[in-house]
Amino acid sequence: MAVRIRLKRMGAHKSPFYRVVVSDSRSPRDGRFIEEIGTYNPLAAPAAVTLDEEKALKWLQDGAQASDTVRNLLSKAGVMKKFHESKLSK
Repeated sequence: MAVRIRLKRMGAHKSPFYRVVVSDSRSPRDGRFIEEIGTYNPLAAPAAVTLDEEKALKWLQDGAQASDTVRNLLSKAGVMKKFHESKLSK
């Protein structure tokens, strides 16, 4: 099973709000997911991102692939740096 960390679109028409979820890559974008690990609100003055870093690191270490946008969000939050440091320390 190919697991992805990606965005699930929520919110009203022309007012997007996203949840950062872990899901099977074959499931639809807004469909079934395994676990929710954060939120992303691009409409806030500085874009508001909340992430559970421990869950994100756990899924990355278990082999989950992040989508391009989520990878950027994780990098800005410092999660990708911790992930690479943990890979190098092994």
